[in-house]
Amino acid sequence: MWWGVLLGIFMLALLSKIPREFVMAVLGTNSGGGGIFRATAAGVMLDLCNHGILMVGSKLYERGASIGQVMAFLIASPWNSLSLTIVMIALIGIGWTLAFIVLSMLIAIVAGIIFDYLVDRKVLPANPSSSDLPKDFQFWKELKTGLANADYSLKMAGEMAIEGIKDSRMVLRWLLFGVILAGLIRAFMSPEQYGTYFGPTLAGLGLTIIAATIIEVCSEGSTPMAADLLTRAEAPGNSFAFLMTGVSTDYTEIMVMRDATKSWKIALFLPLLTVPQIVVISWLMNTMG
Repeated sequence: MWWGVLLGIFMLALLSKIPREFVMAVLGTNSGGGGIFRATAAGVMLDLCNHGILMVGSKLYERGASIGQVMAFLIASPWNSLSLTIVMIALIGIGWTLAFIVLSMLIAIVAGIIFDYLVDRKVLPANPSSSDLPKDFQFWKELKTGLANADYSLKMAGEMAIEGIKDSRMVLRWLLFGVILAGLIRAFMSPEQYGTYFGPTLAGLGLTIIAATIIEVCSEGSTPMAADLLTRAEAPGNSFAFLMTGVSTDYTEIMVMRDATKSWKIALFLPLLTVPQIVVISWLMNTMG
């Protein structure tokens, strides 16, 4: 997994130098299918864990992104970062990894569209903020200017490396925790017990969702555990549910959304709209896998 970790550190260092206006220009601030899809794609590509991504999501809401975009961004992002994708490929193979990515994007898009629909129907409050992106901002012109004026010196490369290592400390800590936890499970729980408790049954799926809700583990820490659910318990749906439900039912995420939106209703609609989708898709994966 070391190469995925190094790539993640590099991405963190690179993203720290990208002006926030470019992020908003790519994401867009309008509701609708196009904006939801861009937010989902941005969430997949952004290399941050499910705790780090909350700061970005809150800032996007503050700048005028629709609640549907923010939710799609949060749901799609946590374990779909480039570095974790590489780690997942190493652990479970490219086939299942791509399936997980596509299905998580589908849940994010559906949830985002429903959130914006509920805002339009006055069921949920609209975002009172407006985007601070300059109206005369021209993405390609600004990008060309930024690249021309960028510092490509070795000194800057060294500063980026140091910054990337500092920013990745939380990620590395949770990744180590997940590896240790997965190792302890392997040491004290036989494959037969693992398959019994977390196997591809409705009871196993339910227990997996409960465990993902209770265990407060960052996405980097949950990845090795999710891989074990697929490889040892032979339950691909449970593996997917563990990754996704940890996002949808994470109390930190719910509380941050409550503080950012000033609405308990918006925060609680996150698990309400996503968990049923996750359960259905995970059950189908177990049935067909």
